[in-house]
Amino acid sequence: MLELLIKGGERLDGEVSASGSKNAALPIIAASLLVSGKVTLGRIPDLTDIHIICRVLEAFGAHTKYDQDSQELVIDAESVSRVEAPYELVEKMRASFLVLGPLLARFGEARVPLPGGCRIGTRSVEPHLKALKDFGPTISQEKGVIIARGKLHPADVYLEMPSVGATENALSTASLIPGRSQVYNCAQEPEIVDLANFLNACGAQIEGAGTPTIVIEGVESLSDTAYDVIPDRIEAGTFLIAAAATGGKVTVSRCRPDHLVALTDKLVEVGCTLAQTKDSIMIDAPDRILPTSIRTLVYPGFPTDLQPQMMTLLTGSTGISIVTETLYENRFTHVAELNRMGARVTTRGNTAIVEPTEQGLMGVPVRAYDIRGGAAMVIAALSAKGETTISGLRFIERGHEKLREKLTSLGAAVELREGAPDAESNNSA
Repeated sequence: MLELLIKGGERLDGEVSASGSKNAALPIIAASLLVSGKVTLGRIPDLTDIHIICRVLEAFGAHTKYDQDSQELVIDAESVSRVEAPYELVEKMRASFLVLGPLLARFGEARVPLPGGCRIGTRSVEPHLKALKDFGPTISQEKGVIIARGKLHPADVYLEMPSVGATENALSTASLIPGRSQVYNCAQEPEIVDLANFLNACGAQIEGAGTPTIVIEGVESLSDTAYDVIPDRIEAGTFLIAAAATGGKVTVSRCRPDHLVALTDKLVEVGCTLAQTKDSIMIDAPDRILPTSIRTLVYPGFPTDLQPQMMTLLTGSTGISIVTETLYENRFTHVAELNRMGARVTTRGNTAIVEPTEQGLMGVPVRAYDIRGGAAMVIAALSAKGETTISGLRFIERGHEKLREKLTSLGAAVELREGAPDAESNNSA
């Protein structure tokens, strides 16, 4: 198994481009099942999760072709004839559950195993199923497989919580049900807006994406289109935090500053200097990071996907910081690894208290247990004294395109090397 070897203490400096958004690309790829033809998607990141969901579509009979150089993905779903997703793929990635609504809307039937994914907490599929039930199908579970079938009708759907996945499944489903549907208490993330924009480009009629209420005038069919996904706000934020943690000066280009306001406000609060254009953010780190308090919330609040990275930055602050995680109960798996490196972080329920240390972080062997916790370990290694090895690399590769190459271009000392066999290599990712 490969692992990362990072020599800490190198100041990040230069410019790096944000990749296309994984969290936007995945629901759009799933929604391409609604189109009885060819979809061409641009700025698709070369990530494990992208290749997995393409394999899921191919299992239904779709044809996919990905060009690594142009980052263009062509999907032809005209010949889709099967409606059962393979367990061995769905169990690797939670986002594959997003095929449920599109299959149901187009074929009147879908069979999708319960999903896997990062172990950051209990993430029930019940909000998805409740939303889809409002459109009229019967939904049952048999041996770990969700079975949905029946004729669909327009509906008013109320989500008990603003679940991103449930919003995406409801939005995709309603777009192919002729008539007017409304979805209330929707998630407002930029990825929701991107999905709606993609569907509208295919001929859907969707209004209100990015607000709590989305109105869909369903159509009989969706047509071929070409569409570029939005930049990855989590990747862009990760590089900004990494620059701050190493005392660096970095420009993140080809990003959307308006998608990162909750983060950039906090970075200014801890002492960083920022300059923005319409598609870039420059960060200049201070000599010492100031303490702050962070509370994760649904968008436009502080993103849970940047909480581990931000906590890592705060281990080097001048005072006590408080980090409260309100969305996932198991999103502190990185705390034990940070403490192994010399951090002083204690947890009480969903709150972490981050105290300063005199010596700073020290390089030791650590492990990534999920995508964003893996990014936190990379940032910790970059700012630590000495060398750090990071195992569990497969998690990092799921969410961060060409991370080693991008960090190296900014002056980091990062290498790939052979490591010991990963005892958790067969676990869900």
